[in-house]
Parts: sequence; C-alpha cells; structure tokens
Amino acid sequence: MDPVRRAWREGVSVVVATSAYGLSFGALAVASGLDAWQACVLSMLMFSGGSQFAFIGVVAAGGGVAGVASAAMLGLRNALYGMSMRRVVDPRGALLPVAAHVTIDESTAVALAQDAPRAQRTGFWVTGVGIWIGWNLATLGGALLGDLLGDPRQWGLDAAAAAAFVGLLWPRLASRQAVAVAAASAVVAAALLPALPAGLPVVVAAIVGVVVGLTNWLGPRHESAAGDPGRATHELGRHAEREDGPGEERP
Repeated sequence: MDPVRRAWREGVSVVVATSAYGLSFGALAVASGLDAWQACVLSMLMFSGGSQFAFIGVVAAGGGVAGVASAAMLGLRNALYGMSMRRVVDPRGALLPVAAHVTIDESTAVALAQDAPRAQRTGFWVTGVGIWIGWNLATLGGALLGDLLGDPRQWGLDAAAAAAFVGLLWPRLASRQAVAVAAASAVVAAALLPALPAGLPVVVAAIVGVVVGLTNWLGPRHESAAGDPGRATHELGRHAEREDGPGEERP
C-alpha cells in the first residue's frame, strides 16, 4: 500500500476512536460545574485530553490552583513531543502555531509510525487536525447531552477519565523502569491523598516519576552509557557508502 494512503487510513482510524472521548469530557465537564460553552472553550484552547480530565477532576473536588498545576504537569509532554515533531513536520510561517497546537500523543504516534517523510507529515496533520475537529464537536455533544441525561455517573461516564489514563499508560508498561515509575507514582499519590488538597498528590506523584526516570532506577544501563547518536548515524552513513561504492548516488 502507498505510504501516504496508509498514513491517511491510520490517522482517520485514530481520529474516530479518540474523538469519542470528547463525549465523556463534555458530560463530565458539565457535571463538574462548568457551563457548556466553558467546556467547549477548554477543548478548543487546551486541547489535551489528559490535562482536561485532570483539570475538571480537581475542579469537581474543590481544587483551584492545584487543577491548573495538574493540567500543566500533564501538558508538559506535548512540549517534549514538539522538539521531535518540528524536525519531522518542518512547519513554516502561519502553520507553526497550528502544528504546535495539534502536537499531541496521537498525532505524534501516527507520524512516527510511518517510514517515508511525506507519510509522516500526512499522518501528523490528518491525525492532529482531525482529532481537534472531532474532539470539539464531541465535547459540544457531550455537554448538551449531559444536560439531558443528568448525572453522567449513572451511565458510568465518571470512569471515562480513569479509563483514558489506563489506555494511555498500559501500552507503555513494557519495561521494568516504566512499571517502577507507575508503581512509585501510584503509591505516593494514594498515600498523600488524605493529607493534601485535591490535585496536589498528582503533582507530587508526577515529580516522583520524573525523579525515577532521571535516576534510571531499574532502567537498562546501556541506555545511559550509549554513545553520541550523531556519531552512530555518521558511522552508518560511512558503512552505506562502502556498500554502494564510491561515486554512486543513492536515493
């Protein structure tokens, strides 16, 4: 299959699956005390599912500044994605802020799953822009539907945030260090929950996760001692030149 066509297909499938979370967010936002228009503005401007669920969760529990802190901590990962995606997407001019806004888990994952540069850019834009449109439409629908259905907890929508987090976390628990980060953060958050205001246990748990990651606790030691990746790329290029022979032009 053509790489660009495959990128379109994968992007659209992720758009459909992810946008459905917007229904739960809209309903939960209204149940947490936000108006429908506030929920929609939050989706348009924040556009980070995990951060949005964290924000309304803390607001519903009576937290204020802690809600902003929790959302900001969860949103920091998008800034890290942006460092890699700028080289992949290479946005110019007016597209730069648009690309930054739609750099999320899903657009990054679909883009990096492609091999060809054009397919990577296609996957990024299709997924990012598609989810932004679908997420906002679903948020509006969930907010309006939430008013009609009443308390979303009776339909099990209160578990949507936890399910979303588990869905994002579970595929990443493929190494001892990832399991250690998740376990340490969960234990700390659970222990601090009775003692700290709403939202702060999540912030402290996130700091614990960062510390575990930086110290490489239970992580593979060869990663910390790896050589310069630029040198590895250079050596690979020299090896390819030897295979192609001098003076031959490679595509």
